[in-house]
Amino acid sequence: MGICKRVSTYSSHHEWVGNIFSLIAVALLFGTVWATLQYYEEISQWLAIDALVHTSALVAALVMDVLLIMAMLAVGSARAGEEPENCFATFRGRRGGGSPLDALRNWLLHMENVGRKHR
Repeated sequence: MGICKRVSTYSSHHEWVGNIFSLIAVALLFGTVWATLQYYEEISQWLAIDALVHTSALVAALVMDVLLIMAMLAVGSARAGEEPENCFATFRGRRGGGSPLDALRNWLLHMENVGRKHR
């Protein structure tokens, strides 16, 4: 049994776990925005000390933060319905073609569709 199937099975039996992961993702998103606004001057001064190294570290931290938020949202939305469905599904943006903005728009439409299916 794959990890996707296990997460779907567990979250369908324990819906509160999915709700907690969604809440953590939202708290992490707003916490990141708050910390950025609160410590803007300190971050700017820190970046001025060694721009190349500190900027790459900041970008890496932001990428990890976004990936963590997306992972929490994915686990939070992994509720299974009554009908069996495959765990792996792709959206049009991953199939190639179009611009990166089209891929983002297709991904957002896919996530909205997933949200509608699991309500």
